[in-house]
Amino acid sequence: MALKRFAFYAAFLLLYGLINAYIALRGGQAVRGSYPRLAWSWGIFVLIASLLFPVSRWLSQLLPHEISKILITAASYWLGAMYYLFFIILALDLVRLADHFINFLPADFKTPHPGVAAVMCSILLVIFSYGTWNACHPRIIHYDLSINKKSSPLDKMRIVMVSDIHLGWIVGINRLNSMVNSINSLQPDLVLLAGDIVDEGADLEAQDEIPYTFSRITARYGTFAVPGNHEYISGQVYRVGKFLQDAGVTVLRDRYIEVDNAFYLVGRDDLNRGGFSQKRRKDLRELLQGLDSELLPVILIDHQPFKLEEADQAGVDLQFSGHTHLGQFFPNNLITHKLYEQDWGYLRKDRLQAIISCGYGTWGPPIRIGNRPEIVVADVVFNK
Repeated sequence: MALKRFAFYAAFLLLYGLINAYIALRGGQAVRGSYPRLAWSWGIFVLIASLLFPVSRWLSQLLPHEISKILITAASYWLGAMYYLFFIILALDLVRLADHFINFLPADFKTPHPGVAAVMCSILLVIFSYGTWNACHPRIIHYDLSINKKSSPLDKMRIVMVSDIHLGWIVGINRLNSMVNSINSLQPDLVLLAGDIVDEGADLEAQDEIPYTFSRITARYGTFAVPGNHEYISGQVYRVGKFLQDAGVTVLRDRYIEVDNAFYLVGRDDLNRGGFSQKRRKDLRELLQGLDSELLPVILIDHQPFKLEEADQAGVDLQFSGHTHLGQFFPNNLITHKLYEQDWGYLRKDRLQAIISCGYGTWGPPIRIGNRPEIVVADVVFNK
């Protein structure tokens, strides 16, 4: 719904503005005593950089494509710089606040110092250089699984799953081509795209090759996708579904299919559907009505790995999810560890086996710190 989407963006921009104001104020104070002109320059720089993130998306409709891409990339890097600067400055302020009561700091550290600002910028440069390289070099991560259920001649199957591609201005056609080539090299029987295929404000119109590139994926049983929260945040869930279907990808939104009389494949709509439309997604038990989970293996794609016990209780054998990014950059992983029962990797929960991917692409800052992008390969054996 338009009102909910407006409220979401308004809240985001308010928080974004407050954080940038804090960075501008404290950074200016750090250099004002020694370099007063630099203090003003810093404030102007933060103002321009902070405005670039929301404004660059609007300017992309007016400016040439390549210039828009440069502006949006710069704005995305600022989002990462803002994140780290905020927590570094906040930590320093908390230390100084504690010193006010305990008096443990040397005199030179009791007030902001320009040398500290120079060290912080150097650290950020190192972090961003490594994080950018890391984000562009995904790994193949492999799991061997066994499902004790079989009522067809199918003995084993190779499943390749990719989540959180975030196609758009940052993750473009070259990265997508590389992903498809990697998938095909793994010779999959089944390919799953577990949501957040596009980014909000996605550069889809300039990427006419996207449907064709997806159509190059080769798998014995085909390629299947579910939407993620970013398809709804961007308001492009139907558009994305259409270009995937044009590419030969089957989109499962709260429905299941029986594949080759060998297994059920279930695709849930995203948990955030209810927040951006007038209709919530189906309850999992309702979705699985008419499915005989004792006869054939049940494989579920659900973008967000919340309430895994529901899938276990509903008779799901194997679940694939993404969404968490494993925080994307440290220390966000400490938050995802608390939010999710399993924020990355493999989990066995009674009958259910779940694989949670940290994703292929990036949202916002095009960096990854503390984790690596990945393509998931699951070799599944079916036993009686």
